[in-house]
Amino acid sequence: MPTYDMEKSLISKGYNVICGVDEAGRGPLAGPVFAAAAVLNLGDDIEGLDDSKKLSEKKRERLFDIIRERAVCFAVASASVEEIERLNILGATMLAMTRAVNMLPQPADYVIIDGNKVPRDLEGRALSLVKGDALSMSVAAASVLAKVSRDRYMKKQAEEYPEYNFAKSKGYGTKEHIELIKKYGPCPLHRPSFLKKILG
Repeated sequence: MPTYDMEKSLISKGYNVICGVDEAGRGPLAGPVFAAAAVLNLGDDIEGLDDSKKLSEKKRERLFDIIRERAVCFAVASASVEEIERLNILGATMLAMTRAVNMLPQPADYVIIDGNKVPRDLEGRALSLVKGDALSMSVAAASVLAKVSRDRYMKKQAEEYPEYNFAKSKGYGTKEHIELIKKYGPCPLHRPSFLKKILG
């Protein structure tokens, strides 16, 4: 389970506002990539909080509201399909993460990024932490905020593009989703560079 060990270590080094950052949606065939930044109260153990991938949708939804209520501050940002195509998915993910950090109502002194890469614009005040969403409470909170925000966005898009059943797949490359792309062709939400193997 994630802890506040990393946050407390940074506090002991003189940093005051520690922010966790994670993304959702690097792998799907459709939709933007989302990122969230979260600053938590270090004494506040949010029961059940974990890496969003380990949680059921019902638990993520419940934790989403709890995090929003109890976080010191948070922000959610995204990078569009157009930006994914222009920058590639890694570049777009870094952009979404930077946007989320810059949108925080209270500027962060130091940022813990899930993964093995720090966005260029955050270098010097950030560290990357592999499996950070399973180790750091702040990053776990960000992972839930990003995942639920993106899932809700894709469910909303399902109303505009009902033929792809985005409410179910969230844009990921499920067998059904791939079959629907082949049947109806791509829509503006699909990432062209991700469809090359499917469409030839």
